[in-house]
Amino acid sequence: MPGRVAAGTRAPRGRAAAGKTTAASTAEVPDEGPDTTLRRAICVVFADAQKSTAAHRKAIISLRKIQEACCYEPTSSKKGKQDQDFDEDEFNNEVLRCVFRALPIKKSEAVGDRIVRFLGAFLETASAKDNAIFQDEEEAPETPSSRLVTAVLSTMIPLMMAKDKVVRFRATQMTSHLINTLSTLDLSLFHQLKLALLKRIHDKEAQVRMHAIYGLTRFAADPENDDEDDNSDSDEDAGSGILEKLILVLQHDPSAEVRRNLLLNLPLTKELLPYLFERARDADVTTRKALFARLLPAMGDFRSFSLTFRDKLLRWGLRDRDENVRKAMARIFRERWIEDCAARPANRKAGDPEDAEPKDPNMANAPSMNALSELLERIDVVNTGGEGGIALLAMQEFWEGRPDYVDYVSFPDEFWGDLTPEVAFVARTFNDFCRSNHKEDRYVGSRSLDILAEEKLPEVTKFGFLLQRELNRLMEAARAAAMEESEESEEELAAREFVVEQMLHMALTFDYSDEVGRRKMDILMRDALAMPDLPEETTRLVVENLRRVCGEDSNGEREFCRLVVEAIAEVHDTIMGEDDDPALDDSSIEGSFHSATSQFDGAGDETLMLAKKRLQRAGKTVESSKESDTEQAIRELMVNLKCLHIALCLLQNIQCDVHQYEHLVMTLNSLIVPAVRSQEAPIRERGLFCLGLCCLVSKKLASENMNLFLHCFTRGHGTLQVIALQCITDVLIAHPSLYLDAPDTSAITSDQTEINETSKLVLKAFSKSLKSGDPIVQAIGAAGLAKAMLSRLITDTDLLKQLVITFFDPDSVSNPQLRQSLSYFLPVYCHSRADNAARMATISCAVIARLTTLRDARLEDDDADAGASAEAMVSISQVANMLLDWTDPRKIVGYTEPVPSVDNHATPSSGTTPAVASTHFILAESVLERLVTSQLNRDERKALLNMLGKLYLPAGTCDAELLKTILELLIEAIDSGVATDKTGENILAKLRENLMKLVHDVMTLERGGGGAAGEATEVDGDEDVEDGSAGGSTTGETKGGVSAAGVKAEDDDEEEEEEEDDDDENDVTAQLQREMRDTTIGFTTTAIVPDAEGTRIQLLSARQDEDDDEEDSEMMDVDG
Repeated sequence: MPGRVAAGTRAPRGRAAAGKTTAASTAEVPDEGPDTTLRRAICVVFADAQKSTAAHRKAIISLRKIQEACCYEPTSSKKGKQDQDFDEDEFNNEVLRCVFRALPIKKSEAVGDRIVRFLGAFLETASAKDNAIFQDEEEAPETPSSRLVTAVLSTMIPLMMAKDKVVRFRATQMTSHLINTLSTLDLSLFHQLKLALLKRIHDKEAQVRMHAIYGLTRFAADPENDDEDDNSDSDEDAGSGILEKLILVLQHDPSAEVRRNLLLNLPLTKELLPYLFERARDADVTTRKALFARLLPAMGDFRSFSLTFRDKLLRWGLRDRDENVRKAMARIFRERWIEDCAARPANRKAGDPEDAEPKDPNMANAPSMNALSELLERIDVVNTGGEGGIALLAMQEFWEGRPDYVDYVSFPDEFWGDLTPEVAFVARTFNDFCRSNHKEDRYVGSRSLDILAEEKLPEVTKFGFLLQRELNRLMEAARAAAMEESEESEEELAAREFVVEQMLHMALTFDYSDEVGRRKMDILMRDALAMPDLPEETTRLVVENLRRVCGEDSNGEREFCRLVVEAIAEVHDTIMGEDDDPALDDSSIEGSFHSATSQFDGAGDETLMLAKKRLQRAGKTVESSKESDTEQAIRELMVNLKCLHIALCLLQNIQCDVHQYEHLVMTLNSLIVPAVRSQEAPIRERGLFCLGLCCLVSKKLASENMNLFLHCFTRGHGTLQVIALQCITDVLIAHPSLYLDAPDTSAITSDQTEINETSKLVLKAFSKSLKSGDPIVQAIGAAGLAKAMLSRLITDTDLLKQLVITFFDPDSVSNPQLRQSLSYFLPVYCHSRADNAARMATISCAVIARLTTLRDARLEDDDADAGASAEAMVSISQVANMLLDWTDPRKIVGYTEPVPSVDNHATPSSGTTPAVASTHFILAESVLERLVTSQLNRDERKALLNMLGKLYLPAGTCDAELLKTILELLIEAIDSGVATDKTGENILAKLRENLMKLVHDVMTLERGGGGAAGEATEVDGDEDVEDGSAGGSTTGETKGGVSAAGVKAEDDDEEEEEEEDDDDENDVTAQLQREMRDTTIGFTTTAIVPDAEGTRIQLLSARQDEDDDEEDSEMMDVDG
């Protein structure tokens, strides 16, 4: 209850506080004047207001009565004269005194927030009542409430720059709240408040920045105020351009809460829409959800947005990684955007009166096909409704969330009479929704979706005639576009092509058990495939439909191959103009799609004009000195491209070996192989792609042409390199034996030697692709190498290291495709198998060393850009943390937490293999070896030491040999002083303590049989010292004898008294620590010379000691 204590002292809250009276009594308390009835009355009001917001109304009335008694003359004297009379200044001072008491209250305490809200509500009410009293004055009156507001805000301005962050927070909060609560402000404070708040938007405390921008949004909403700021003079021009500064905060402030608060409070103007919509890609999921769930509904009709913004909002919202964001955007699309279209008068039903009363805005309009068509038109369905387009996903969400539209739509004969792209897209998406898997889980209607599809959509035979008509219209639009070359004709051609594509997508889902319908579609697809002017995407869909119509068995596949090869030959003859016989024209493809009255004689010329036009679009020109040569070159180029595209579609829809059918062999020899040898780049690219598809289904072809793919990658241009890399990757995955087969040492053949050389060339090609300057080649190479590594085809650690370095290299920042592929691959690769994580552990230090070198080189560069890129690099500590996470054994598939055994020793679970849990042991060995053997700079040493402090080393998962090596390296690191600060020394000491416990566990397990096992715990360093140095021999023998005797004594005690097991373990640990401290080669009473060879522990079983005495003595001689 701030403000209740008048003497400046507070009652202690407890015994602890009461015991500190001496310090409290010596503190100097400023003189606040004598205690008065006014002070007590105002303190009581503020005390009641801070308890609960429910009491604010009563508190406001009480404080207003006190204000009126101080500021106005009393109208009645019935109660007699007051004991004390107070004026306005005294009232304002007492209010400010209570406000001061609220400033040190921390953010976590709700009392401070209640006081701020109470003060704002009181000043708003008091200002309204004062304005009512002075309403007769022409100009804005100066009232007691306005003077109180001025006093409070004037006091808060210097406090917003206080050193105490709590005071800054409360002062900024109070100022912003009053600015947004009050309708008018004193002009003398207007400019000062803006300057003070603008300085707070760069405060180091996020809460201060948030309340500062909350106050500035009130100024930003007034464009006149922003214009006045441009001419203001202040420190560092702080008052210029409020909106510009707020936009920078919205884009770059590190606090998500600040960005979200600013997003929801900025004025919704046309100029700010691009910056507001940018937050749809914000890193914070709550901010993204706030945009789609709160800001977009408040913006009104979506048709006021540009087409670009609609497309971006749909793509960003429906493809967001967070499910709540996706749901929010889907709800906006199917509930708000469709209602905006349905509310138009043109989209109302014919029976609705024009002057009907407006409906409740929360009620949905009746379903309307016109509204749905307009919605699809507004999102440009022709360009966004293709395969993988966002319109498909949007309509899927629409059908799932609007069962009323599912029941409403129908497709009568009038519907198919004049198909527009939007109407055709409605039919296609409705068909997909009804025939998709798990469709019943997303529909709450009374009837089955399969029944709805059968009732509303036409049967196969009727659909075939409808599709034939649309194909005819497509060909007519293609001829018109070739002859006129106008924008309208191009748009009509795109629309007709889109309609045909949607109908072909529908045909892929039909049931062809009806023989009449199947034959109709079979004939239609054959004739359509032979059309030379059919667009490529439509051709692909035609081939897929033909494959489905022919059947899924081997006979159907053979028939499918025969029909497509015949179509290729017919297309070739049509484009080259070899069928000039009029008798052939009657049976041509055109005759099958047009009646006699619509027969066109100049089919060959139109085909040539279409070929020229397509060639110009692709930017492919053929230079020739004569017109006839030009036409002939165009014809040849177009016939090869068209035939190769059909062959490509054919190869994508078969599973058999190429050599199984003679039609495929003929296509390979007469079309694909000559295309690969062609000098024309487009033909060579498509031919190589077709050859790669052939190799996928034929291991023999793959073996024969792998060197060709490698040659194309080495010598080809960018596009050819991309295709070659894709072929190499797919062939390796389809035929892993081509890469994995190792040469037989007993009888090495030329083929095996060639396979081995091919493997080396493949690794070299992937390595070269990662160094390529073409970002597409680099991304494709990284993706292909990732697939091969995940498939365990390639296990080369050098390539893995190159991938990791490429991922962290700042030069790859401009290649998001590469970064995205590797950001998924690297953790999945390491966490999927223990072997992969172990490889990552072995290269971790090399990666850190290389990245440190890159960073130092960029920092030393004199170029400013290079320095900026060095600063933009991921820090070495972040790299180390990511490597630790990737090699964490707890995240590897198959790992389970160790469980304590009966003797209180942690052992791995039955489902965990030692290899899974030993990855951080391997990393520890690599890090310690790097620390001991290399000269490191400060950043790298710090990162490596921090890695040692974060290792996860479970007991019972590391073999004795590796544990011995790690302990040797650790002792050498401690003795050589690699840690230059106390933190590093503590990390090494703690690691040593943990390793000693692990060594004790290993020794305990090995000596579990009795005294014989105790002999195996001798330290080799003692024997080495005995052989190597006379001065240290006595010490070495003594230490060795103590070790053996101590272990045997402990074993005897365990056999006699099992209850003393814990004490024995502690003795063993202490004994090991003493031995490791004294087992360095060259140890004497005068000096200690650290040496790695002298700190080795040999953990051998007794049986190994007896069998390998000679070998051990040779090792000791070498060590000594």
